[in-house]
Amino acid sequence: MVTRICIVGAGAIGGWLGALLGHRLGAELRLSALARGLTLEALRAQGLRMDIGGERLVVPVHASSDPGDLGPQDLVVVAVKGPALASVAPAVKAMLGPDTRVLVAMNGVPWWFFDGLSGEAEGLRLESVDPGGRIAGLIPTERVIGCVVHASCATPEPGLVRHVMGNGLIIGAPAGGVPHHVAALASLLQRAGFQTTLSPRIQRDIWFKLWGNMTTNPISALTGATTDRIMADELLVRFTTSIMREAAAIGERIGCKVDQQPEDRHVITRGLGEFKTSMLQDAEAGRPLELDALLGAVREVAQHLRMDTPFLDALLGMARLMARTRGLS
Repeated sequence: MVTRICIVGAGAIGGWLGALLGHRLGAELRLSALARGLTLEALRAQGLRMDIGGERLVVPVHASSDPGDLGPQDLVVVAVKGPALASVAPAVKAMLGPDTRVLVAMNGVPWWFFDGLSGEAEGLRLESVDPGGRIAGLIPTERVIGCVVHASCATPEPGLVRHVMGNGLIIGAPAGGVPHHVAALASLLQRAGFQTTLSPRIQRDIWFKLWGNMTTNPISALTGATTDRIMADELLVRFTTSIMREAAAIGERIGCKVDQQPEDRHVITRGLGEFKTSMLQDAEAGRPLELDALLGAVREVAQHLRMDTPFLDALLGMARLMARTRGLS
């Protein structure tokens, strides 16, 4: 039974998850947050706050920068940006009890992606997201529950989340199937108000979301443009389409087939209107960009499969140089 939950990364998505869990199920949960700096100060002084549907939620949370203060958890929710994962992994390990599960709610390709995924890249270790296997050594794959988030949130100030749109979660075990502990977590999340779907092969859902946002995210950071302006540029649409075709071909090889055409996805993206991607928000705030998980890992898989990805390479090269030049890497 899950009663002790810790949010690691109480930013936009982590704060959204924690706020709804605490608001809907607070009487039966002990909600904690591992935080530091201004976020830690705000959580201690004002609780975890979220603006959603015209309402301000305020949820009590036990916040600390020391995992020893928080103790072993039943569930640790990891919702940090990719560049921060290596620094928080030791703290996650410190909160693992005998049966603790780790819900990984992050963008891009995670370190455990090829554990349990049969095919040409089975067992592949991704240096781009986990150099030397350090994270894998601290957070074993058997503890992990994969998660795909279909929601958009922002953090106007530390400790405050603004929900923009979406309420969907897809969760699943790296090894596939629907184990009891994953089904039980899905039930908990549904009771908290999340539209939760169980996936028998979570890697496919991760790859599909990646396929849809691996282009507009870095392009928006490079250009400073919202998605409507990107989709209005014929040359950029052709460029993103070419990258998506490369990523779909990789997915086909690794057992993560994309059953959609880029043009169909473009219709969905255009429907978002004047939408500011999470990577553009990070760039504007001077935060490190998640280029390794969104682009670097995909290129690494392609190299393992001996596949050429000239369009992906071009986007990665430009975005990586921009991040380095601006101190965002």
